[in-house]
Amino acid sequence: MTDSQKSDETATDLTEAAAPAADGAGTEASGTTAVEAPEAGAAAEQPAASEEEPSAPVEETPADDASAAAPAPATAPTPSPAPSPRSAAPSPAAFASRPKPAATAPAATAVPAAPATSLAEASKWGRVEGDGHVFLTIDGSEHAVGQYPGVSDDEALAYFARKYDDVVAQIVLLEQRVSSRAPSTDMQKTVTHLREQLAERNMVGDLRAAEARLDKLAEQIGELEKAEKAEHDAVRASELAAREAIVAEAEQISGQDPAQTQWKTSSARMNELFESWKAAQKSGVRLGRSNEDTLWKRFRAARTVFDRHRRAYFSQLDSNNSAAKSAKEKLIAEAEALSTSTDWGFAAGEYRRLMDQWKASPRASRKDDDALWARFRAAQDVFFTNRQAANEEIDQEYAANLTVKEALLLEANAILPVKDLAAAKKALQSVRDRWEEAGKVPRGDMGRIEAGLRKVEDAVRNAEEEQWQRSNPERKARTNSALSQLESAIASLQDDLAKAEKTGDQRKIKAAQEALEARQAWLDQIQRSASELS
Repeated sequence: MTDSQKSDETATDLTEAAAPAADGAGTEASGTTAVEAPEAGAAAEQPAASEEEPSAPVEETPADDASAAAPAPATAPTPSPAPSPRSAAPSPAAFASRPKPAATAPAATAVPAAPATSLAEASKWGRVEGDGHVFLTIDGSEHAVGQYPGVSDDEALAYFARKYDDVVAQIVLLEQRVSSRAPSTDMQKTVTHLREQLAERNMVGDLRAAEARLDKLAEQIGELEKAEKAEHDAVRASELAAREAIVAEAEQISGQDPAQTQWKTSSARMNELFESWKAAQKSGVRLGRSNEDTLWKRFRAARTVFDRHRRAYFSQLDSNNSAAKSAKEKLIAEAEALSTSTDWGFAAGEYRRLMDQWKASPRASRKDDDALWARFRAAQDVFFTNRQAANEEIDQEYAANLTVKEALLLEANAILPVKDLAAAKKALQSVRDRWEEAGKVPRGDMGRIEAGLRKVEDAVRNAEEEQWQRSNPERKARTNSALSQLESAIASLQDDLAKAEKTGDQRKIKAAQEALEARQAWLDQIQRSASELS
């Protein structure tokens, strides 16, 4: 049963329970054997003559004592059909005994009761004849309603008028529900049920007016159902769009490249989408089995793909981490074996090699990689700490040598600039011999001291190279040959210029002058080189 169905059923129960009886006598009579007989149909189906009890009025009516025995009403001997026990509306007492939801109880008390039909009003639509036989006048024709023997005519007429009031009370409640735009579920069924009750003609009242009110209610309920359907369709479309958005985002997450996926964030988001899906299924409107199944299959498939990719990714990651960890464990073993070496040069080279291999190795998990690096770094620290201590001890031993070499460096710098190459070479050789005899200096000063001596050596070497270039016989020969050729060319050009001047040919004069000037410049340059070589 849907929520709206439950709401309608509750409202119907409260309405029927709230409908008051016209007077106390009739209400109590409805609980006695005499009153229930027309509704139950047991006595009404038998003729009055078959009753064992006398038809004369008893001393106490059903209104005086609900437990007193009263003659059962019987139908009048007429061709008209007797009231059907099936169509009789449940009594208010029956609904009053049912539990009522606390949430909707105020709505029942807020509904006004329908006014009871007075005897004068009832007399317009019915009459009593003989031994409690009651007839209904409708459309100018009379219909036998039933019999209520043993009571006065007014009491018999009031009894069947109250049955009409019960139907009108339900119509009033239904009108209130329609005007308040309550959920329309089962409203049309209620209209049909009330029509059937009126059609049985087992009551006294203005049935045509009640039927007209039901006709109007049927139209209003139809409009209410259309409005509810439009609202429901809009809500359903919104809910369908929300579900589609959940599924689309889940498919987008599952379609990511596993190597580029942020698994922690994506997993949390996928869980949030699943919780949203469950909440929508629990509290949202139903989308129809076809839509529900299609969307669920897509959502389930997206989650399955995502979980498969995640498991495969982390399985491969674990495998890669294991391989990286194994490779780095080997490097750590080599580093730890070298940590106690005193072959400083060899061990330092090996540590450089191990560091290069460590950088080229794939990373393990952050936790494992940090722990492995700490072990590798610790082995290096042991070696370099030992080497630093040894170097400091050596530096203290070589401090005196540094003083000697600094004095020799001052002596070597006095050679510069080189003026006498032979004297400079002799002085430098003397410094070199004593330099070697002085021995090693502290490591921190080695580069500075060696660079100072190298500067003097380079200056002497350059002076020697320049002197050799100037005294090179092959170069002298090439220079002399070039001089001879230029001098011969210049003499020839001078003859050409003299001839051009005699003829007055300006073009030849200009060409001869330009060629003569160029060769004269070359001659000057070669002559300067020759003078340097000499």
